[in-house]
Amino acid sequence: MKFLENESDKIEIVDGAVDVPAIIDSMVEQLPTDNPFYVMDIGDIVRKHQQWIEKMPRVVPHYAVKCNDTDIVCATLAALGASFDCASKGEIAKILSLGVAPERIIFANPMKPASHLRYANSNAVKTMTYDSDTELHKIKQYCPDAKLVIRIRCEAEKAQCPLGKKFGCDPVEEAPRLIKIARSLGLDVVGVSFHVGSGCADFPIYYKAISYARDLFDYAAQLGYTFNLLDIGGGFPGDTGTSIDEVAMIVNAALDTYFPDKSVRVISEPGRYYVSSAFTLVTNVQSKRVCLNAKTGSIDRMMYYLNDGVYASFNCVLYDHQVPRPKLIGDQSGKLYKSTIWGPTCDALDQLIETIALPELQIDDWVVFENMGAYTIPVASPFNGFELPKVYCYISKSHWEMLETLFPLQNECSLTASCTECMPNSYESVAACA
Repeated sequence: MKFLENESDKIEIVDGAVDVPAIIDSMVEQLPTDNPFYVMDIGDIVRKHQQWIEKMPRVVPHYAVKCNDTDIVCATLAALGASFDCASKGEIAKILSLGVAPERIIFANPMKPASHLRYANSNAVKTMTYDSDTELHKIKQYCPDAKLVIRIRCEAEKAQCPLGKKFGCDPVEEAPRLIKIARSLGLDVVGVSFHVGSGCADFPIYYKAISYARDLFDYAAQLGYTFNLLDIGGGFPGDTGTSIDEVAMIVNAALDTYFPDKSVRVISEPGRYYVSSAFTLVTNVQSKRVCLNAKTGSIDRMMYYLNDGVYASFNCVLYDHQVPRPKLIGDQSGKLYKSTIWGPTCDALDQLIETIALPELQIDDWVVFENMGAYTIPVASPFNGFELPKVYCYISKSHWEMLETLFPLQNECSLTASCTECMPNSYESVAACA
C-alpha cells in the first residue's frame, strides 16, 4: 500500500519548501470568492514529529484522532511511526483502514459504548482506559482480555478545555479501590494514564501527575500487578510560535525521577500539537454593514460577514475556546475602525470576533486565519446550506518521497516500545528531511 494512494491526486507536490503565504496569494487571484478554503502544509506535521522525537525521545506519541481526523493527517502520522489515540468505533475503523496495526491504538475513552467495546475486541484493539467500577464490569463482559490503563485526574489550573469534571478518578482516594476491583475481576491492568487538560498552560502539573502515577505503580505491585505503561495524555501547544521545550524539560525530569527504568513504556496523546499550525484558513468578506452614530453621523462600528463561521471552521471558538486572529491580504493602511466579524448563517450566535480594530474592508476582500488545524474540520457542519471549506494540501518533494518510503515499513510493525527495527529508521529519515 503506497502512502495516500487514494489521496495523491489531491496533494500538490512542490520542488522546494512549501511557502504558505505565497500559495495563498496565488490562490486568491485564481479562485472565486464564494467559498472559504484551507491550505495545509504536510511538512509542518513532519517537522513537529521531528521536534517531538528530539525533545521527548522516551515518549511515543499516540495522535488524538478527534482533533483532526482527515485522512491525510492520519496517514502522514502513520508513515512517520506515530501511534493513535482513538475514542470510538469510527475512529478505530478509520485508523485500521490505513493499515495501522491494532497494537498502535489506545482506546482512550474511559466511557465506551458496549458496541464499540465489541468492535475493539473483534479487531484486536486491547489497550484501553477506564476510570469507574461500572466500566470495569462492562469491559469484563465485552473485552475480558483487555490491557487496561486506569485514568487518574490531575488537572491544570490553566487549560483551554478542562476535562477533569468528566473524566479521571482521584489518584489517592479512588484509584487504589478501582485497581483492587479490577484485580478481583481478573482483569489485566497494565498502567496509568492522565490528561491535564487540552491546551494546557500549566506545565508543572505534568510532574505532579507523573508522581501520582509512580505511587499507583507501587500500589499495584502490592496486589501482584506489574504495570508497564504510562500515558501522559495531551495538552501540548501547537500554534505557530509556541514550543514544547518547557513541557519536555518537565516531563523528562519527572520520568528520570520517577520512572528511570526504561522498561516502562511511556506514551502520550498529542492532538493540537501536530495539526494546529499545519492548516491556514482563507475566508472572504461576503457582506458588510456600517453602523453610524445617530447623533454625530460618524462611524461607530463596522460589521463584516465572512463565508465561514462558528457552525463550520470556527466551531473552535465555542468548543475549544480559541480566539481567532485575522490577517488581511493587500493594503492594510488607513484609519482603524471598531469592528465585529460574523459568520454567514442566520444565527446571531455566529460571531467570530466581538470587537477588533481593523482598517475598512470591502466586499470580496480576503481574510486569513492561521493555526486552524485543531478541533475545526471534524466538528464543522453545513448549517444553513453553506458549503464547508475545501482543503488544498501541499508537500515538498523530499517529504513526499520520504513518506512513500516509510509508509509500508511502518505498517509492517506494531511499533511497540520494544521495537528497534523500524522506528529508528523512520526517525533518522525525518531528521534528514525536516
